[in-house]
Amino acid sequence: MRLPPFSSLVALEAAARHKSYSRAAEELFVTHGAVSQQVRKLEDELGVQLFARRGNQMEPTPTGAALAEQVRQAINTLRHGVEDARRAGSGPIVISTGGAFAASWLTPRLARLAAETGELDLTIRVEDRVANLSTDGVDIALRYGVGPWPGVESARLIDERTFPVCSPETLARYPIEKPEDLLAAPLLRHTDMPWSTWFRAMGIEAPELPPGLTFDASTMLLDAAAQGMGFALARAGYAQRNLEDGRLVRPLPGEVDVETGHNFVWRAENPKLPRILKLRDWFLAATEGERRS
Repeated sequence: MRLPPFSSLVALEAAARHKSYSRAAEELFVTHGAVSQQVRKLEDELGVQLFARRGNQMEPTPTGAALAEQVRQAINTLRHGVEDARRAGSGPIVISTGGAFAASWLTPRLARLAAETGELDLTIRVEDRVANLSTDGVDIALRYGVGPWPGVESARLIDERTFPVCSPETLARYPIEKPEDLLAAPLLRHTDMPWSTWFRAMGIEAPELPPGLTFDASTMLLDAAAQGMGFALARAGYAQRNLEDGRLVRPLPGEVDVETGHNFVWRAENPKLPRILKLRDWFLAATEGERRS
């Protein structure tokens, strides 16, 4: 069954409540004639009389009053639904990110992010775990890995690559002209990034390295390199800020692409989706030069 136009039902409800076409017109910001015409069309469509004039008032008939009450309840239901949807889409956008990426990439760009997106209500959770976007109250995860992940959408931000870095002072002490020269230099290690992978990519079958400092956090690894403790194998996404600041330099041009990378992850059914997609587009634009074509 086709419903009458919503505007006619709204005019009916207002006129029945005020018992006046004129006051209904004032409330709806239309003319008296417009309300009268809407009611008349509704009566013609339904085949019943909805109002009867009683002196200066337009008195709803029993049928008109009953229909107006149903319309009033429906409007209230719609209003509550809209208010609930508005509340669901409001509040802070919660972003979960690892500590290394937060320190090296996100924090230096927060002011720019807020200025360019107008999104000021952000909560940044720095946590080295995979946040559950359905149960942890997280709207966006800046996730390091390969993907895709079940139940969520993802967009690659940074295609990761690794290369050696060191402090300018370290490079002055250990002039490096070719990859083999690093075998005679102090090498800092990361538990997840063996130097052997980089050496093999450079065509060198490196011998087993002697004992040395090993870290399981990229921030500590890069800090140690910046303090002149040796050469580190760095992920580009984590080293960029130190390279821009001059705390670290690259002794060689060679780099190795790896499968893992930094990703923007979200849930498509999140009620904050329009705001999330605006942030996604900003992150994609901000990292455009850091993805392989």
